[in-house]
Amino acid sequence: MSGGAAVSSLGAQLAAASIVGISTIRARRAAVFISGNLLEQVSYRKPYNYPVRSQVAHLPTRSVRYLEAGSGTPLVWLHAFPLSADQWLPQLGRVPAGWRFIAPDLRGFRGAGPAFEAVGLDAVTIDAYASDVFELMAHLDIPKAYIGGLSMGGYVAFAMLHQAPERITGLVLANTRAAADSPRGKVNRSQMLELIAREGATGVAREMVPKLLGETTRREQPDLSEAVTRLIVANPPDAIAAAVRAMRDRPDSTPLLERLACSVTIVHGGEDALIPVSEAEAMHAAIPGSRLVVLPRAGHLSNLEDPSGFAAAVMAR
Repeated sequence: MSGGAAVSSLGAQLAAASIVGISTIRARRAAVFISGNLLEQVSYRKPYNYPVRSQVAHLPTRSVRYLEAGSGTPLVWLHAFPLSADQWLPQLGRVPAGWRFIAPDLRGFRGAGPAFEAVGLDAVTIDAYASDVFELMAHLDIPKAYIGGLSMGGYVAFAMLHQAPERITGLVLANTRAAADSPRGKVNRSQMLELIAREGATGVAREMVPKLLGETTRREQPDLSEAVTRLIVANPPDAIAAAVRAMRDRPDSTPLLERLACSVTIVHGGEDALIPVSEAEAMHAAIPGSRLVVLPRAGHLSNLEDPSGFAAAVMAR
């Protein structure tokens, strides 16, 4: 992050929060605290003092853990593969005044115990993830919301647009693409499924973390690699495998781009090794009135690698 000197690094405290679990995250004296520990010191233009609540919504078909902070206009954050809602802790810890941030675990992620059993996990699709998010919105009495998705979360955002565009106020598309997997991409997904079968989440973390984080992040924030590893290994292997199949089989959303009528902000990392900046530029060219912001020192997980730049991009008017 490009903010002031940190008493305790983002990576170390994010890792601690994701493992220990969070009950409340509060902002005090321009600082973010997780379970009483200083996450980072930053300055803010707007006052805020919102707790981050970790809650479980018991929906008709399954239970969903979600994180929530703030009050006002809703923005639902959808996480990347193979992370969880905890990916959005930096954003949830500093919600701008007048906004309500909500971050759910997609089906099966962070699932543990009877309360989190994921019905239909074997046959899950990107469309099913989208339906789950709409179901959570209905549970929370949110008829319409901004949707922000990073990578796989962006695929889910496109599926939501296919299903019910009238329920989406605007979009944040971060480090994602509209196109379906290429033939080479499908082969890579199959290889990932084989890795999961052999080594579980640990193997996925070893393979993915160097690709998820940009070169600058790996050099200047080395503890963020450990934090992301902890987020990955907290997920059940069957949930990770289900997501791989869902991404492999997702449809092409490119034809949807020119028809988008809502506000769209595209954020991308200049050092993204998984999805090149050219994909973001192509979406920007195809979506009428869209904004594109490239964070030059971030990789695939731009919201974690450069939280200040990410926030400025999303909230700019």
